[in-house]
Order: sequence, then C-alpha cells, then structure tokens
Amino acid sequence: MGHYIQTEEHVTLFVEDIGSGRPIVFLHGWPLNHQMYEYQMNELPKRGFRFIGIDFRGYGKSDRPWTGYDYDTMADDVKAVIYTLQLEDAVLAGFSMGGAIAIRYMSRHDEADIKKLILMGAAAPAFTKRPYYPYGFLKKDVDDLIVQFRNDRPKALADFGQLFFEKHISPEFRQWFQELNLNASPYGTIHSAIALRDEDLRKELGDIKVPTLIMHGVKDKVCPFDFAREMKRGIKQAKLIPFEESGHGLFFDEKEKLNNEIMRFSR
Repeated sequence: MGHYIQTEEHVTLFVEDIGSGRPIVFLHGWPLNHQMYEYQMNELPKRGFRFIGIDFRGYGKSDRPWTGYDYDTMADDVKAVIYTLQLEDAVLAGFSMGGAIAIRYMSRHDEADIKKLILMGAAAPAFTKRPYYPYGFLKKDVDDLIVQFRNDRPKALADFGQLFFEKHISPEFRQWFQELNLNASPYGTIHSAIALRDEDLRKELGDIKVPTLIMHGVKDKVCPFDFAREMKRGIKQAKLIPFEESGHGLFFDEKEKLNNEIMRFSR
C-alpha cells in the first residue's frame, strides 16, 4: 500500500507501507529511492514486520522541490511521515545518506517514537575528510563529481555505481540499479551531494540513547569501514557487525545476512 504524505512545507512524500507488526522505517541512500530495499520488502513482511519505505523529497515518487536537501529538512520530512502514520516504538533504518539523516533525526527530534536504530553503510559521522577526521572522500572529489553530474549525469552515475558492490552483479541488475539512480531529480541529486560534502554529525552521536545496530561492509569503497568504527565509538549502545564480503551495497552483497540481522535486532 502506498501513502502520499504532506509535510508542513506542503511537499508530498511517497511512502511504501507493507505488512503488519513492528514497524521498520527505511531511509534510502543517495541518489536512490525506497525500491533499493526490494530484497528486504520481499522478506520482512512475511516474518511479522511492517516495512515502511520513504522516498525522500527529490527521489522516487515524491515531490521534487528546488530546496530542502539539507539534513535538517530531510529529517523533518521523516518526522512528518512518522507523525502522520502515528508510529510508536518503531525501528529507524538508514542506508548511506539515509543513515546520516537517521542520525540527524535522532538528535534533532529527540528520538521521537523510535525504539531502535539501524545504520547500514551509513555516510556518517561525516562523508568527507576534515580536521581530526581523515576518512572518506576529499571535498574536492565531491565537487568534481558534481561537475560531472552537470555535464553527463548518466555517465557519472554509472561510474559511481561501479564502486557500490563487491560481489558480481548481472548486467540486468546493473541496469535496474542505474534506473533507480536516474529516476532522481537532477538538481536534487546535486543538492544532496552538497549536503553529503558539508554536513558533520560527529557531535550528535552522543545524543543517541537507543540500542543501535551498525552494519557495514568491510570492503566499502564509498563509505569506508572507518566510518563504522567512528560511529561505534560515539554511540553508547551501539553494536557493530562487519560484513566481510560486502562493499557499500551490503543490502544486495549479503542480503540474507542483512535481513536476518535486521529481524533479530528489531524484535
């Protein structure tokens, strides 16, 4: 079942809502949409979980405003969904940029209605290198990527997608994955890249008080495993599970393991 939910800014968000039981709210990565969780949608509802997948503004079937791609606004959008659906004791699960926005939600909205947090290959606590944080891309790398998006977005997305998966993927899967990326708003893709480049969540990790599961690919070339160590160090009730055979796309590289750990943790 799909919902269209309006935020206070009158931006309409599409939300996929499947199954019943403990709600798990999934936040997708950049520049994907909730359909990246196909292999979780197939399994979780038949195991007693309610899958709730949000398309962020600018992505999937949601509205595509010019502004609002900073983490604060995106976290407020998540709050609108949780409030409208009247969720309580939910699990919040974020992948990559979605993991970063999940952390901002927890700090900005005082963990409202969230009982547990799952961070998967999260682009946190910061996506780019900065003083006392030697991990991730250089800010110049992201600037270069933005230039490529402005010149040839399909090629830039295809090249970036080469970094995602560790296991062999079929040409058909790669085409499907590219279509998810291309479905995003072009300016939303760029504005989100700017947020990824500039946002810093290091001081917010200590605000998270709920049990937190960190799952991260050891071979991640987009958000290096050092990110996971930093999150584990900063979040009080965090458990870190390395995914030894995964790159960034652990939702497909080791989907059975991911699904099992999500279900075990979320009960």
